[in-house]
Amino acid sequence: MENSTNLLSDSANEVKKEENIVKDLPLEENIPSSPQSGNLWKEKPLDIGLKLPCRWRDGTWQEGEILDRKEDSNSGEFLYYIHYNGFNRRLDEWVDSSKLDWKAVEEGRVHWNKTSSNKKKKDRKRKSSDDTENRKNESVVAENITKVKNVDRIVLGKYIMETWYYSPLPPEYHHCETLWVCEYTLHFFRSEAALKRYQQRHSIRAPPGNEIYRKNNISVFEIDGAVQKFYCQNLSYLAKFFLDHKTLYYDVDPFWFYVMCEVDEHGCHIVGYFSKEKESEDNYNVACILTFPAYQRKGYGKFLISFSYELSKIEQKVGSPEKPLSDLGLLSYRSYWSEVLVELLKNEKQPISIQEISERTMMKIEDIISTLQVLGLIQYYEGQHVLDLRRIDNIKFGKKGLECDPTCIRWTPKTTSYHK
Repeated sequence: MENSTNLLSDSANEVKKEENIVKDLPLEENIPSSPQSGNLWKEKPLDIGLKLPCRWRDGTWQEGEILDRKEDSNSGEFLYYIHYNGFNRRLDEWVDSSKLDWKAVEEGRVHWNKTSSNKKKKDRKRKSSDDTENRKNESVVAENITKVKNVDRIVLGKYIMETWYYSPLPPEYHHCETLWVCEYTLHFFRSEAALKRYQQRHSIRAPPGNEIYRKNNISVFEIDGAVQKFYCQNLSYLAKFFLDHKTLYYDVDPFWFYVMCEVDEHGCHIVGYFSKEKESEDNYNVACILTFPAYQRKGYGKFLISFSYELSKIEQKVGSPEKPLSDLGLLSYRSYWSEVLVELLKNEKQPISIQEISERTMMKIEDIISTLQVLGLIQYYEGQHVLDLRRIDNIKFGKKGLECDPTCIRWTPKTTSYHK
């Protein structure tokens, strides 16, 4: 079994540092002085909301905030769930006390999260029974819960993948360190033994739905969320482990799901997917898109994007992904848009308008303009956007990766309407 956790090591370089809003406060009496001071640091654990230096994976000290804590059942010591300020939340993790800078705690070089400290002050002053206040408190509690990963890793086929974010799984799977998943049916299990027993009783080796694409070892299945609710809901739960900013829809009836698989003699192994509204008022051709971490850097993300636009071409509808995109999603889309536009413009012998580009590619005009601006291939002149292709020959791209072959798509647009 292969481990894909090394895919996370470079993630910190892809996100920008954010402004930290912290407030210096006097060191509270219940903060332990040092792990060397007897067992005081075990008896009086650090409070949630405290910001202090934490040992990062490269050995450097980074400011981290304690989002949660728990007692280790084996050692009796406290573990702390740390968010490293300025880094993406996918890098949050549980650490033991050895990763914390206790000297900084002893010397008072710590801070409190402004929101947390204000909340503590209010909690000390009063306990409100007002319904509105209670609802606000419940909302804060719910928000804090979703900041902490409830599953550490998933096992999908031959890969172990560390999760990045919280996912609102059914209660029976909460606080499960490892979630075992049948890669064909997406049934969840709390143990490897339970998964093996299930697979011995079931011979299914492919996703449900219709296979609408096959070339070499790559297949794509179209799945109706209203027909295969269980599969599509569990797919959404799995996706939420790796998507932060996207709000996933657990009412899957209004969506089509397009599941990409690697095919071998054992079956069809899910590598990623995108979902699409059956009826989109904003002409979104993708609602949610994900390549599982173990299969990233193989060009599968661009394949899925390309596939969504090929469907748009068949439908003759201009499309765009639903916003906001995740940081990694935006990088993938920007790369795809750039390659498509540069290739089209390099091969075009006659003047072409933005509208014509949109009609050929089925890309939304706003996406075309924003991409050309990033590439420096468009100017705003006398009230309109004008193409400036003087530097286009200097733009080079790396290896294209896996390409979607439109001749291998076996699909026709659906004519039935979805009624909410």
